[in-house]
Parts: sequence; C-alpha cells; structure tokens
Amino acid sequence: MGKKRKHTETEALANGNKEETAIERPKRTLLGFKDGCTEEENKETSVVTFRNKEKVLVTCSRRISFRYRHLMLNLVSLLPHCKKDNKVESKDAKGATLNELVELKSCSSCLFFECRKGKDLYLWMAKCPNGPSVKFLVNAVHTMEELKLTGNHLKGSRPILTFSSNFNKEPHWKLLKEMFMQIFGTPKDHRKSKPFYDHVFVFSILDDHVWFRNYQISCPHTGTQKIDRGDLEKMTLVEVGPRFCLNPIKIFAGSFGGPTLYENPFYVAPNQIRSLEKKQKAGKYAKKVKAKTRRKMHQLSNPLEVDEFADMWKE
Repeated sequence: MGKKRKHTETEALANGNKEETAIERPKRTLLGFKDGCTEEENKETSVVTFRNKEKVLVTCSRRISFRYRHLMLNLVSLLPHCKKDNKVESKDAKGATLNELVELKSCSSCLFFECRKGKDLYLWMAKCPNGPSVKFLVNAVHTMEELKLTGNHLKGSRPILTFSSNFNKEPHWKLLKEMFMQIFGTPKDHRKSKPFYDHVFVFSILDDHVWFRNYQISCPHTGTQKIDRGDLEKMTLVEVGPRFCLNPIKIFAGSFGGPTLYENPFYVAPNQIRSLEKKQKAGKYAKKVKAKTRRKMHQLSNPLEVDEFADMWKE
C-alpha cells in the first residue's frame, strides 16, 4: 500500500492548481456581477427601462343578477392582465375591504360591480391605494351571449384603444381617458397576452355618457383578396361585444372615496325616476276619481225635466 499524503501537502497542491488554472469569480449583486468598476460607472452604463406592471382586480357585490355577472365575466375574458376575486359585501366600509384585497392580489387598479335592488348596476373604477376613483351608473347592458354577433377575435390579444375627440375638451373627460388607458390597455409582454392587435376598444361620448364597443379587425388573408401590410382600405370592423353605457356620477380624489373632484349635474338617480313613474300612474287614477265626482255634481246641479210621456205605457 502506498503512503498517505500529509494534509499540508494536499492543501499546497490545491492552492497551486487554483493559482495556475482557476480565475477568481467576481461578486454577484442584484444588478449583475461586480467587476471592480465604481457604482457611478455602473449607473451610467446600465439602461433603465420602464416595464408596465398594471394588474386589475375585477370583483362584484353579493346578490348580483345573472345579466350583470355575465357582463363582468365578458370583461374578464377581454382583459388578460386582470384577476378575478370572490364577491364582496357592498356596505359603507367596502372601500377599506377592496383596498386590502387589491394589495393582497398585488394589483394597482380595481373594477367593482355593485348591484342594488337587483336592478341598478354601479361600476367603481379606482386606482389603488391613492386614487382617483370614479363611480358610474351602467345602462344599456348587452352581453356577448345575448347579442350573438359574428365577430370573433383571439383571446388574450392586445386591443387598440380609440377615443372620440370629446375626451380632450374638459378636464374630467381627460382624467377618465387616462384611467381607461391604464385599466383597459394590456401591458406589453404580459405572460397571458398574445402579441397581436386584432380588435379595437371604442370609447365615445354622447349625451354626457361614455359608450363602449368592441370590434374585431377583419381583413382577407388568402386568395385574390389578400392585402398588403398597411393597406387599411380593405380592412373592416366586425362587432364582437359586449355593449354598455357608463353614466359618470362622481369622481373622487381617493380610492373609493375622499374629496369630490367632479359631480355630474345632469345625473338623476334610478330611484327618483321610478318614483316619478309611480306618481304619474297614481295621477291617472286620481284624475279618474275626480272625473266621476265632477260628473255626479253636474248631474245633481242640472236635473232632467220630467217627461210627460214617461208613464204612458204603464197603464
């Protein structure tokens, strides 16, 4: 058997081999490997790029009707960067609850569908946790299942956002335009999105209401009708859905509350509209009762003269 080497000899051989072959590896940092240059040089050479990490939490209140729930699910399918959560109780303290949920889900925006009396749908659109936030009344709701339109675009593809020229006229419309761009615009290179632009989100203002439409960009790709890239004349828009109309009520400085930045002077609550309709129906019945009493008073004040031939045939 051979003799064992001493421990000091093995260490000396290992150190000699390291000095001959191995090169000392630079230290690893959060920004890469530190190669001996100063921090100022690293800052100058490194390029800071902006990455859009926008995520939207979509949730609704309890006792929401099926039609409004389908509208919420349609929006979830259109926004690949959103996260869906369980139903939330719509009470006075819903703002604190929703802000906490947004923080737990690591989101930056929130779409909250609040249904009241099973008839009225309110949409809260908020930037969390510092605001601003907008409260809308949702009207003219038509879901994808209800419309059955012929348009069909790729799920998860990035939309083109288009706005009417009215959004640049007043400050509150400019604020709403910026919120729509941040919430409905799909971030670039998102893991659930597709790198295609094959549909358009249209936001237009008419009668102080925001109307939403979703169209597919359709163009022929085969045969003699195949078009070149950039040829927009043969492209057509086919509606996909859903459709809805947003009536802005108030714009708040904070998230789900805070100082009021804007209040719609033309807004009429749905409860007030229903009460006016009931009063009109009640007014019809009151008019009938008054007409009957007037008829009786007229008959009493103007009695008929006695007919002399009334009892002629009784004998």
